[in-house]
Amino acid sequence: MASSKSLGVSRVPESDDAGAIWLPTFKPRRFLANGHLQTVVGNYLPRANRLPLPERTLVEVEAASAGKPASRVLCDCHWQPEQVRGERLTVVLVHGLEGSSNSQYIIGNANKLWHAGCNIVRMNMRNCGIWDGAAARSEPDETNEAGGTAGDMAALSPTLYHSGMSGDVLAVASHFIRTYGLQALALVGYSMGGNLVLKLTGEVTQVSFPQLKAVVGVSPAIDLGPSADALHLPVNRLYEWKFLHAMKKRFRRKARLFPWRYSTARLMGIRTLREFDDRITAFYEGFDGADDYYFRVSAARTIDRIAVPALVLHALDDPFVRLTQDTRCRLLANPLIALVETRNGGHCAFLAARGADLNDDGYWAEETLRSFLLTNLERNNRPASLWHGAEPGASALEEPAGSALAATDGSALAIPGAPELTGTGGRRTHV
Repeated sequence: MASSKSLGVSRVPESDDAGAIWLPTFKPRRFLANGHLQTVVGNYLPRANRLPLPERTLVEVEAASAGKPASRVLCDCHWQPEQVRGERLTVVLVHGLEGSSNSQYIIGNANKLWHAGCNIVRMNMRNCGIWDGAAARSEPDETNEAGGTAGDMAALSPTLYHSGMSGDVLAVASHFIRTYGLQALALVGYSMGGNLVLKLTGEVTQVSFPQLKAVVGVSPAIDLGPSADALHLPVNRLYEWKFLHAMKKRFRRKARLFPWRYSTARLMGIRTLREFDDRITAFYEGFDGADDYYFRVSAARTIDRIAVPALVLHALDDPFVRLTQDTRCRLLANPLIALVETRNGGHCAFLAARGADLNDDGYWAEETLRSFLLTNLERNNRPASLWHGAEPGASALEEPAGSALAATDGSALAIPGAPELTGTGGRRTHV
């Protein structure tokens, strides 16, 4: 169980001694007990990648409409053997702002979860990632209405991307459920991706999305307004400059591809992320300014309706992602959400000391969420055969354990014959 020295606030749904099962102690790596150092080193430290080559699939997330072509996203998939694929837990990994399916934390989680026996879908948001048309399975045209060519994901969607497009995650999940008959899915998102997966989980119902078993948000940007303002603080200006540089570059590319939709003149004078969201994101995506955008897309509005086991990991020294007191109260009020706030960890980093085990690379968040997902799936009384008897390329799980699930409000997909699940709820434990 994590000690009070390593955690700021921890609230864990109590089912047997769940916290002792999946929540390891976090101790920052030597010389990295600083949020900025954690953030920078965690973002650039090279990762070992032992994944097989991905199966690359383009998934339509928004159908074509009058005068507007369809939008597609690229998914890099790693599947377990066909004979067990539908039964294995499938984890959809969603990156953060200006990231991709190749972000370091996505690669790290994909390796851990695939070698634990899971199917992996590394999802790119709209306009993100790079694809080779010959390797993708969705039969894309070599060129499209925007004149883009293979490798140009910006050309495969006429829209921008933003923090409210939770429907894209649902479209990706639905596609692979239909394709492979998947029985169990979990959603994992980092930063902006964390907001997306938590938002979606609060929007869907058990009837509409019975395959959803758990969700994890790591450093989730749930409170977008306060986080955008924190990014503009003098100590964080380097982060803001980095994001803005990439976002402006991406927008200029979109304007070249879709000149009838976008004008680079609107970039004039933009110096902050809030200004970009006000003059670009909100203007082109149908919001009434940045404040309206931040309010309407925030997962804070749906987390009270999350009804599957959920894990939220947040570091109190995260340089720019903020959780308001109201959001904390909403998270803590939901008996199925485990909120774990560490004193250190930075943004999307959580670099801990390496363990004695050679397989322990010190990426605490990745190990914690892996244990959380597998523990909760096993507690749902799924047959042990789903995890043991390792298939080629997938190691058997040695000590599974877990907690139960359910789901909530909204519209989604309905797959006949899926089992009905029940939630555990109950008391929480402070650590």
